[in-house]
Amino acid sequence: MSRLKEKYTSEVAPALKETFKYESVMQIPKIEKIVLNMGVGEVKDNPKALDNAMRDMGIIAGQKPIATVASKSVAAFKLRDGMKIGCKVTLRGENMYYFLDKLISIALPRVRDFRGINPNSFDGHGNYAMGIKEQLMFPEIDYDKIDKIRGMDIIIVTTAKSDEEAKTLLELMGMPFRK
Repeated sequence: MSRLKEKYTSEVAPALKETFKYESVMQIPKIEKIVLNMGVGEVKDNPKALDNAMRDMGIIAGQKPIATVASKSVAAFKLRDGMKIGCKVTLRGENMYYFLDKLISIALPRVRDFRGINPNSFDGHGNYAMGIKEQLMFPEIDYDKIDKIRGMDIIIVTTAKSDEEAKTLLELMGMPFRK
């Protein structure tokens, strides 16, 4: 069992039940899944870029990503319908907790001039989205093997009904929000 899941069951869930006065344990919000998404804009000029992005994301997530395709053609961006334009991976269960633990305790502190993540990036339904500027903040990525610095989106989907509940959940899990 991962450290973060243990922390959730022993500390976070009881604290949330106390704070929000839930009657049932099923009302306590929990993290459902984490979605990592990387848009690779330079695919139309460099077809190998997607393979490199997928390799990096696979190393970071510990799970094989799938390619995402354009849903419609956009002439201004030279995009065709069905063209591969990025990759994503959905983490659940143990993998999700391992990734979140790695993100909180290793990757985010490695960011230069890091003062905490934006506390206003909730969507109104208890989900949190953040973007990172470079994949180098993860320790598994070898600087010499990357072709280009790419960012990615990290979306944390929770079962919380409101942003306040979700923020409390993530704070108790150790997310370093900006004060």
